[in-house]
Amino acid sequence: MTESPPPWEAALAAYLARSGLRVTRQRRAIAEAFFSHPGHPNIDELYSSIRAQHPHIGQATVYRTLKLLVDSGLAEPSRFGDGTTRYEAAHAGDHHDHLICVDCGHIVEFRDDDIERLQLEIAARNRFSVSDHKMVIYGHCIDTKCPRRATLAGRDTAVSQDINPSAAPSGRQPVGAPPMRGAKP
Repeated sequence: MTESPPPWEAALAAYLARSGLRVTRQRRAIAEAFFSHPGHPNIDELYSSIRAQHPHIGQATVYRTLKLLVDSGLAEPSRFGDGTTRYEAAHAGDHHDHLICVDCGHIVEFRDDDIERLQLEIAARNRFSVSDHKMVIYGHCIDTKCPRRATLAGRDTAVSQDINPSAAPSGRQPVGAPPMRGAKP
């Protein structure tokens, strides 16, 4: 029995055809690597995973192909405050939010219907029509044996401070954090 192609394949081929572009072996390899990558890779992480099997594919090609995936609606960029843009597969109608550990950078996706309902109620009370939203909650893993935290031991703490809204000195806005109340521009 033959396996059916992944759902993104036809959508990407259609988008490329509409844009006057071809589905090349390189684009296909990059898309396969992206859609099979666990988590939310940045360009460097995706490039590293591709380079192992496809050393002939350059970083610029990975960047351009990822841009095509975003432009086609198959991938979504996010900035979680670690100073880099991370990407995840876009799934129509599959909205979720994120928890991010400011110590180890671990990202947890979650969906909570009560939170979604409350957001709509708050918007309605304020005579506001929601078109989209993103919620990112920063905090700390409570697992003291977190293997991700162990890999960060000895690294510069600047990374942790960049994604920790409460770690910023007064008046300094952390990268990717929501605006601080009372902060001077």
